[in-house]
Amino acid sequence: MLINESSSTRDNAVVLGEGCRAEGESIKDDGVIATRATWYRGGTSKALFVLRSDLPQEATDDLDSWIRAVFGSPDRRQIDGIGGADLVTSKFALIGPSTHPDADVDYSFFQVGIDSNIVATDLNCGNISAAVAPFAIESGLVKPTEGQQTVTIHNTNDGTLFYVTLNVKDGRVITTGDFRCDGVPGTGAPVRLDFKATAGGRTGKLLPTGNLRDTFDVPGFGPIEASVVDIANLIVFARASSFGLKGNEDPIAIQSDTKLMAAVEHLRGAVAQRLGFVEDVKDSIWKSPGTPFVSLVSEAQDWVTFDERTTRSADTCDFMARGFTMQLAHKAYWATGSVCTGVAAALSGSIVNEVASSQSLKNGIFRIAHPVGTIDVEIEVSRDPHGGNYTVNKAQLLRTARKLMEGTVFASRERLV
Repeated sequence: MLINESSSTRDNAVVLGEGCRAEGESIKDDGVIATRATWYRGGTSKALFVLRSDLPQEATDDLDSWIRAVFGSPDRRQIDGIGGADLVTSKFALIGPSTHPDADVDYSFFQVGIDSNIVATDLNCGNISAAVAPFAIESGLVKPTEGQQTVTIHNTNDGTLFYVTLNVKDGRVITTGDFRCDGVPGTGAPVRLDFKATAGGRTGKLLPTGNLRDTFDVPGFGPIEASVVDIANLIVFARASSFGLKGNEDPIAIQSDTKLMAAVEHLRGAVAQRLGFVEDVKDSIWKSPGTPFVSLVSEAQDWVTFDERTTRSADTCDFMARGFTMQLAHKAYWATGSVCTGVAAALSGSIVNEVASSQSLKNGIFRIAHPVGTIDVEIEVSRDPHGGNYTVNKAQLLRTARKLMEGTVFASRERLV
């Protein structure tokens, strides 16, 4: 992963007031490490964005330690850092000029553990991916183009490319609009992401095991049928009923069931072991903390949203999904995971295909119900009639994104020790 850059690439420098540092100038304080940074919301997540050129020497020497110091980890409250003690707010994005000939910008994603030392890079966040293009344009890495603009992004986590389309007016990214992103109050301008080129990013194959279904033994629950799919992120899908769930449960209730959480983690570890990521199932927590994700799916049904406590009816979705990552139950759902879930639904014979509505299988638009609403994905998959290989021609979804803050983040030096 690239973290070194000799000089800043911003074309238009920020005008600073008296007493502020000029670009490239460090704030001298033996007790803290000061770094220029921007706080962004992308979809239902938030992340700290930093240009490679702005990384302090301490970060290039030991990036993980610096990230933990910035976020205040490990600590379940992250009280001495900017982390919000939540999976969706403990995220970091490192951005730089593209090292890929076909991309406009490099993007590296880091999922920061809350009460652990883990800084995971074996995954991507699609929600944060929605904020990469706005940040790249506003920081001067990508020249704005009036009207609709598509930015090609090189995800250094797995080497794949994805495409972000947004609207620009008078050289600035438009962030206001009437698109509603469930899990985010209000509305905003839609940002379209397409992950069609990310199939096999982790394993080299859309179906890493070569099968649409496999069986994994999970202590206390017996043999579990699952589908393992690799696009945008690597996910193992199983029926919620296989774990004694209806599939519409509240994520806090799920998280509090220690037996269930241990079983889900065992399934995740078993898949990691079969794919060669770890030698022992128990090692997956430390050696493959972010990959694979787990999603438990079920047929469409009524559910109560986690954030607003409103009842949503079954006819507003095509199936239910509950996500698990980093040993936590997701309070919303991943954007990259939604793409993978939609592609899995489009594959006849998969676990997800089995629970999806007939209408969604016909039109390729999947409305996935999650704890705070629904997320829609547009999927188009074709299959070679001779060789049987699948090709993903479209893997799109809409998110919103906007800048929340820009300035300087201060990390305590003593936390780097």
